[in-house]
Amino acid sequence: MSVEPGWYVDPADRETRRYWDGEGWLGAAIPVDATPPDGPPPPEPPPVPVTPAGSPSAETAPGWPPQSGQPAHPGPGPQSVPPPGWGPQGTPPPGWGPQGGPPPGWGPQGGPAGWSPQGTPPGWSPQGVPPGWGPGWGPGWPGRPPEPRPHGLRLAGYGRRLVARLIDIVLVLALNVLVNGWFVWRWLEELTPYWREAFRRGMEGNTSREGLPPISEQAGLLQVAIVVIATALWLAYEVPAMAANGQTIGKRVMRIRAVPIEADQPLGFGRALRRWTTLGMSTLFWPCFGIGLLVQLIDSVSPLVDHPLRRALHDRGALTVVVEVPATTGSPATDDHPQPSGDTP
Repeated sequence: MSVEPGWYVDPADRETRRYWDGEGWLGAAIPVDATPPDGPPPPEPPPVPVTPAGSPSAETAPGWPPQSGQPAHPGPGPQSVPPPGWGPQGTPPPGWGPQGGPPPGWGPQGGPAGWSPQGTPPGWSPQGVPPGWGPGWGPGWPGRPPEPRPHGLRLAGYGRRLVARLIDIVLVLALNVLVNGWFVWRWLEELTPYWREAFRRGMEGNTSREGLPPISEQAGLLQVAIVVIATALWLAYEVPAMAANGQTIGKRVMRIRAVPIEADQPLGFGRALRRWTTLGMSTLFWPCFGIGLLVQLIDSVSPLVDHPLRRALHDRGALTVVVEVPATTGSPATDDHPQPSGDTP
C-alpha cells in the first residue's frame, strides 16, 4: 500500500514541503511553515530552451549576423545597435572568442570545463544522479527514500513489537490459569488413562491399539470450551484497550502504539476488533491440526517483509500502523536527524 498523496516535509530539505503524488515528488517546494494549498501544485511552465553561446542555432536579434564579428545587417535603425558591452560592429565582449564562442575554459558545448554534455558535474552519471545513489527509486527520487514517519512519529521496530506481544501473551495465559484452569484440569483427567496406557505399551514395544482406554465425548467438549474461553479472554484483554488508545499493557511497557494510517487518533472499537480478528480468531482453529497456530505465526513475522510501513497482516486488514511513543508527551520522537513538524511519505 503506497503512501497517500499530499504535502509532506521534503526529506532532502527539511526546511521545505513538497507534494507527493503517490509515486514521486511533484512541483516546486514551499517553506515548511507555509500553509500548503489544497490539492497538488499547479503545473510548472516548461523551461525556456537555452542555446549555448556561439552555437549556429542560437537565436539572434533582428539584424545581427549568425556569427559575431561580421558586419551587422545593413541599414540604420535599432536593429544595428549591439547589446551593452559588445563592440560597435557586433564583436563579442572582452574575453570571448573571436567568433562569439564561449569564454576561455568553457567546453565546446557552452558549459564549464569538466562538465559533461548533459550538464552534470564530474563524477555524476548521465542521468544526473550523484555517486553512490542508485537509480530506479521512482520518478523524482534518485536515491533510497527515507523511512516513513506516519504523523511525524517513528515506526516501531520489530524487536519492540515482539517483546510487547510476548508480554501480552504471558498476561493472557495468567488470565487463562484463573478462568480456564478448571476446564484444562478436567480435560487432562479425561485424557490421562489413554495416554498412560499408550506410553506403557510404547516402552514395551507393543504397537497394538486394542484394549486402550477410550477417550470420552466429554474430553472433546472440554477441549472446545477451553479454546472458546481462551479466545474470549484474549478479546476482552486486547480489544477495549486498543480501541481506547492503541495500547495494550505490553505496548505501554515498550512505548509503542497502533494508530490509523489516515490520522493520529484512537482506533475505535470497530477498527480494534478488525485488527484483533486476524490474529485472535485463529485461536479457535488450534484443534484443527494446528492450522490456527500456523496462521498466527505467519501473522507474527509478516512485519519483517512489509516495506516500508512494517505492517503485520492484522495491520493491513485494519489500515493501522504501529509507531513509537515519544519520551515526552507532545514532543516529537528523538532522531539523529530531527526534522520540522509534519509528515513525510
